[in-house]
Amino acid sequence: MKEVLDDIERWRADGHRVAVARVVGVEGSGPRDPGATMVVNDTGEVAGSVSGGCVEGAVVEEALAVLAGTHDRGVVSFGYSDDEAFAVGLTCGGTIHVFVEPLDW
Repeated sequence: MKEVLDDIERWRADGHRVAVARVVGVEGSGPRDPGATMVVNDTGEVAGSVSGGCVEGAVVEEALAVLAGTHDRGVVSFGYSDDEAFAVGLTCGGTIHVFVEPLDW
């Protein structure tokens, strides 16, 4: 989380809304450990990482949907057997669970 704090503060100062995505669980082999964090602002700028690149695009889409109010905050999961996750590159054989929520000032 520390590596994204400067981005959060800059975006906040510029009046942007921000969503936080955090790895909250890993089953089997996963690209990042629990606690790995990515933040997304309402214009689609990204800082940090939850998967080292393999599901970042899908998580950004989820974060933008949460900011737009079309999805509720909550856990999204990506695993090897998940067609979407496989399509975006999660081939490590495990499952990651990512909690996505808007950052409330």
